[in-house]
Amino acid sequence: MTSTSLPPGPPLPPVVQALIMLRFGPRFTAACRRRYGSVFTLRVAAMGTLVYLADPADIKTVFAGDPRIYHAGEANSMLKGLLGDTSVLVVDDDLHRERRRLMLPPFARDAVVRQEELIAGIAAEHLARWPVGTTFPVAPWTARITLEVILRTVIGASDPARLAALREVMPRLLTVGPWETAAIANQALLRRRPWRRLRTAIAEADRLLYAEIADRRTDPDLSARTDALAMLVRAGGLTDTELRDQLMTLLVAGHDTTATGLAWALERLTRHPEILARAERAALSGDDEYLDAVAKETLRIRPVVFDVGRVLTEPVELAGHRLPAGVMVVPGMLLVHDDPAVYPDPDRFDPDRMVGSALSPSTYLPFGGGPRRCLGATFAMLEFRVVLREILRRAVLDSTGAPAERRRLKHVIFVPHRGARIRVLARRDTPIAAAGQAPSCPVSQHTG
Repeated sequence: MTSTSLPPGPPLPPVVQALIMLRFGPRFTAACRRRYGSVFTLRVAAMGTLVYLADPADIKTVFAGDPRIYHAGEANSMLKGLLGDTSVLVVDDDLHRERRRLMLPPFARDAVVRQEELIAGIAAEHLARWPVGTTFPVAPWTARITLEVILRTVIGASDPARLAALREVMPRLLTVGPWETAAIANQALLRRRPWRRLRTAIAEADRLLYAEIADRRTDPDLSARTDALAMLVRAGGLTDTELRDQLMTLLVAGHDTTATGLAWALERLTRHPEILARAERAALSGDDEYLDAVAKETLRIRPVVFDVGRVLTEPVELAGHRLPAGVMVVPGMLLVHDDPAVYPDPDRFDPDRMVGSALSPSTYLPFGGGPRRCLGATFAMLEFRVVLREILRRAVLDSTGAPAERRRLKHVIFVPHRGARIRVLARRDTPIAAAGQAPSCPVSQHTG
C-alpha cells in the first residue's frame, strides 16, 4: 500500500495553533505560506489536521473532485448545534445532492430578481433612521436591513408579533463569541447551565420557525407566495424538522454574511474618496455594473468567511503529496485573494479590476466552488448591490483618513473590529426605483 505524507507546517502544539488562528488567522496563514510555500499543514485543536492550499490549480482539483471523497458537510459539522443535523451545509453525498436540488428554485435568477423592489423598500425604510452628522458603527444597521430581508423574502414572515419576536431572537444567535461557539460545536454542552441563554434562544427561534412552517402548510394562498419557505413547502419532500434546519441555515448563512460584506464595503469606500464619489454617481445613474464591481472587490479584499474545507474520506494525490483520509483540505481564500500573481497590487481596493472580469472559482472564492458553491450566491450579490445602491442614493457619506479597521473573528466570519464606523453628512429624499429601472434623480436634500 502506498504510504501517505503531509506537507510541512509549524511544529506548535494544536492548542497553541488554535489560539493563534482565533486571534491572528489571516496573518498566521500568510506567514505559513511565506515559510512553507503554497501547501502547508496546520494542526488545530478541535478541528484536526488541516492542509492549506494556495495554488489555484490545487484548489480547482478540490472543487472538481468527487464529492463522495471531498466531504464539505463533514467539514462544517461544528455548525450542527445551531443549524441542525439535516442542514444542507452539514450533510454529504446523495442527501446533500437531493437537499440542494430542492432548495435551488427559490434562488434561481428569475426568482431572485422578483425580490429586488422589496429589498430596496426594506433598505429605504431602515436608512431613514440612520443618524446624521455623527460617527457611528454601521455594521449593526446593515445587520438589521439584511435580517429583515431574510425574514420577509426567505421566510415570508408577515405576522407582526412573530416578526418582532424573530427580530429580537435572531441577533442573539448570530452574535456569539468563543464561549457560545464551543457549545455549538459540542452540542452536549448546550444541556449545561453556563449555556442556558444560548439554549433558550435556539428554542425560541425554533418555536417561531415551526409556527411559520405550520402557517405555510395550511395557507390557502400558498401557490401565489414567492418566499423561499412557500416554494420549499410546495416542492414537498421535506419534514418540518428538515424545513426548520434549512430556514436556520438561510438565516445564519444569508443574513450575517451579507450584512458584514456591506459594512466592509462602506468601510472601504469611505477611505477612498474618489471611488466613493464614483460609486455614488453609479447609484444615482443606475450603473449596476460598477456597484457589482464594488461588491465583488469588497469580497475579494475583505472576504467575510475565512476559508472553505473538505474532509477526505480516502487518501488522495494532491499538491505533490498523498494525503491521508481524515485530513481537511482547505482552499486558502485569503491566500489566493492576496496573491499578487493573481491580483496585481492585491492590497489596493480597486473595483475597476472587477468590471467586465470573468472570475474563476479557483481564484475568486467568497462563495466557495464546485457542487458545494453557496446556493444563495445570486441572491446575496443582488441584495448586496441593491442595498448598497439605496445607501449611496439616500445618504451622503463623509470620507475619512482614519486607519483601516482590522478583521475580528466572530464565530466563523470576519467583521470590522470597530463595526465599520462611518458618518452620514446628509440624507437625500429619493423615490424607490422599480426593479429593472434606473433610479430617478433625487428631488431634495436635507441634513435631517
